Amino acid sequence: MRKFFVMCAALMLAVGSVVAADVLQLKDIADGKFAPQSPAVVTPMADGESYAMISEDGKKVLKFSYKTGRQTGVLFDAANTVGESVDKVDGYIMSPDGTRMLIQTKTKRIYRRSFTATYYIYTIADRKLERLSDGGPQQTPVWSPDGLKVAFVRDNNIYLIKLLYGNSESQVTKDGERGKVINGVPDWVYEEEFATNSALTFNADGSMLCWTRFDEADVPTFSLEMYKGLKPANEQYALYPGFYSYKYPKAGETNSKVSVMSFDIQSRQTRTMQLPLDADGYIPRIKPTADADKIIIYTMNRHQDMLRLYAANPRSTVCKLLIEESVPKYVKEEAMERIMITPQHIIVPSDRSGYMQLYLYSLTGQLQRRLTNTDYDVTDVYGYDERTGSVYYQAAGKNPMSREVYVTTRNGKTETLAGRDGWNSAMFSKGCKYFIGSWSDSNTPFVFSLCDNSGKQLATLMDNGKLKEKLAAYSLPKKEFFSFKTSEGVQLNGVMIKPSDFDPAKKYPVIMWQYSGPGSQQVVNSWNIGSMGQGGMLDMYLAQQGFILVCVDGRGTGGRGAEFEKCTYLNLGDLESKDQVEAAIYLGSLPYVDKNNIGIWGWSYGGFNTLMSMSEGRGVFKAGVAVAPPTDWRFYDSVYTERYMRTPKENPGGYDVNPINRVSSLHGSLLICHGLADDNVHPQNTFEYAEALVQADKDFKMNMYTNRNHSIYGGNTRNHIYRQIAQFFTDNLK
Repeated sequence: MRKFFVMCAALMLAVGSVVAADVLQLKDIADGKFAPQSPAVVTPMADGESYAMISEDGKKVLKFSYKTGRQTGVLFDAANTVGESVDKVDGYIMSPDGTRMLIQTKTKRIYRRSFTATYYIYTIADRKLERLSDGGPQQTPVWSPDGLKVAFVRDNNIYLIKLLYGNSESQVTKDGERGKVINGVPDWVYEEEFATNSALTFNADGSMLCWTRFDEADVPTFSLEMYKGLKPANEQYALYPGFYSYKYPKAGETNSKVSVMSFDIQSRQTRTMQLPLDADGYIPRIKPTADADKIIIYTMNRHQDMLRLYAANPRSTVCKLLIEESVPKYVKEEAMERIMITPQHIIVPSDRSGYMQLYLYSLTGQLQRRLTNTDYDVTDVYGYDERTGSVYYQAAGKNPMSREVYVTTRNGKTETLAGRDGWNSAMFSKGCKYFIGSWSDSNTPFVFSLCDNSGKQLATLMDNGKLKEKLAAYSLPKKEFFSFKTSEGVQLNGVMIKPSDFDPAKKYPVIMWQYSGPGSQQVVNSWNIGSMGQGGMLDMYLAQQGFILVCVDGRGTGGRGAEFEKCTYLNLGDLESKDQVEAAIYLGSLPYVDKNNIGIWGWSYGGFNTLMSMSEGRGVFKAGVAVAPPTDWRFYDSVYTERYMRTPKENPGGYDVNPINRVSSLHGSLLICHGLADDNVHPQNTFEYAEALVQADKDFKMNMYTNRNHSIYGGNTRNHIYRQIAQFFTDNLK
């Protein structure tokens, strides 16, 4: 009898070890164990037949053939250089003629897109590696079109390197000063909300430098308190905290005063462009053209419902209006960002028809034709063939959750180049003869392929086979898409993840995740799906704990045309929260959902809408987690907030509908998390909301993360916050 029990115990231990191997661990998810592989820093080469890519070990830049996918050369090898040496390559920038490279090393992040790095000039033919500058790290270096000059920014000033003169260095601007004047790189709010880290370009013949100058002296300063912390430790704050202070314009406050400057390299004369611009207007981009006497300057009014493109002569400083784009409510930032300037044309995305479409203009500003004519959104622009008149782009043609790659020819004929169900994207070669295609769906990691411009697959570059093998050991459930109608008759799309051992006869608690911000999408048939990416591994972990995971894209989200996306204008959080409540009510009607145990969570805008949804008035959520949430749009930055809300003075009623003012209606247990060094959504938002909760006599739990920014990571931080979220729902929904 005793022997039988020993055998049973041994068998149970063996079975337990097998089961344990199949259970997802939060630490593995936080450490990126399930992160997909993708090609590193791919650059199309000037010949149109080749592309460059960093090797897996980060020590080489390799050359590949588009036609075969095979490696055809080594452009850079850290172990085989003449002169200077580096340990690894963080990035590289090819010269226009492909004979030299700028090698990026020792990268240090500043904000979301900005960084400093130590760059080297590398000549491919003789393997000569030379330090770009001895004066300290650089920002956003740019090549002149002839590849004989490099301009860069250091400490808010612009410097110029002339390769033909022994890499001689000269200082172009001298007025740059932290907190006062920035030359050639954007200020904080431009970088964050206009999605750029550079405002510097040469003209077509390399004789002139042009840049945007930001005078931020009158922009209010925000200070974040910094502590010693760990990983990394700031020893200077070991006893007394310090402050990180920077210029941050909140909604309705003063923005940087912006202007465009030009510098004649030969005469060393600096000029100010005669640009018509409102006193509080924006200059989100400057771009070169194929004409040395013409650069393109984009301007927007503060309401961001008017985008203008000017042709500016860098010598005469005369600016001529080319294109004026005015649409109801606001011009989408993505539309501005995806304008394409070709040697002979300007392609402008616009939702003036109700859906994002492409329009072709001449370089003199004449509208020549509408390139696309569909009742679905074009979501990216890849290239335009001047010779054939064909335009290559991505669109949500099949449904809002998917993307395909298309070509539309000069006669209007449209063909699908990559249309497999799921999410297709592309990077085209110079001349649009080939493209590197990416495909995934919600249950399949990314596959990267080489294709020609008819869509024929030439080779498979990467299929994430190792990740698929790794995932196969976990018996993960499939993501299931669904749709439903709200009580207001609005059709909404969602995705659901059920436990692997799902039993329809049982009732399960539900955790809803969402982001809900204007133009965003979470319900996507892509491996990017999930509350924290990686194919939804965090959500899969929660499903293994016995929860059903659900995401619903409510009104205001993207992929469904301008009317659906812009209906939240001037009233952020109202319709978005109603739709999450309606989603919870719908889920509660399903026979396998425990309607009394539904939770909701989100990060950033998703945190804001979590709080709005929990205080909407209908108490459908038993628990919620808000990470780094805006709690009053008066606390957030001018560009983003005013795009959707105008200013607090113009729209006080819209601003007043916020989590702080709705705190008395909060229903359900709440965990709120924030990084104390969040330069984006300041911890002020959480502190003020916490005070409102206290005064409303509402219980809550709050986790603050020392010295962590908006992404809340570093050391064990990400693992910790994942565990807090998971445990909070386990404690409150079961």
